Amino acid sequence: MSRLYVRQLLGGRDFAGANPAAHGMQNFVYLVGDRDAGECLVVDPAWGIDDLLAVAAADDMKIVGALCTHYHPDHIGGSMFGFEVEGLPTLLARNPCPVHAHKAECPGIQKVTGLSKTDLTPHESGDRVRVGEVEVELLHTPGHTPGSLCFRIREAVFAGDTLFLQGCGRVDLPGGDPDEMYYTLSQRLSSLPDDTILFPGHAYGGESAPMGVVRKTNPYLQTENLAAFRRTRGL
Repeated sequence: MSRLYVRQLLGGRDFAGANPAAHGMQNFVYLVGDRDAGECLVVDPAWGIDDLLAVAAADDMKIVGALCTHYHPDHIGGSMFGFEVEGLPTLLARNPCPVHAHKAECPGIQKVTGLSKTDLTPHESGDRVRVGEVEVELLHTPGHTPGSLCFRIREAVFAGDTLFLQGCGRVDLPGGDPDEMYYTLSQRLSSLPDDTILFPGHAYGGESAPMGVVRKTNPYLQTENLAAFRRTRGL
């Protein structure tokens, strides 16, 4: 068995089952780490922190850090649409650990969650975070938000709201930038090999697929130029 540990957990199904909002939002949370070391990182902890800790513990894994793709409350906790989403503050209260994010995203995370600057570990694109012997590469992929990150681990990429199997993140929310999103999709992620498995931040169009398949089936990866991409977003 590979020492790489990956658990894909769907909100409202695999955790936070009693929360109808979690079911409706279809967020994925990931546990990634080193089986031999018994340590893992949680990607975008939200909705049901105790459930996530319990899943890790049942697998004999300890959460030793959090990876944040971006600052929206359905991924890290906070207020949205008139309700509260449990997230990073609860994680740090239950299970103190480093919180890793792109430096451009840290102010947004602080505003949304109420965490302090010292709670966060800011990063540049290309930085690496280790958990046991497993290395995570942080890829800056702006567009959905200024500091959106994707996390690459071997032949897998965890894309948050940057890229879904059949779509990409919205660019009409605060901090969204259609031009940056186009360059992220057409250039920043273009070097990912076709056999890289895409794990998205929401179950929009499926749970995972090789990038080679996504490139052939996702219309947002097939636009000819920036003008054409902007038209697909109604701009």
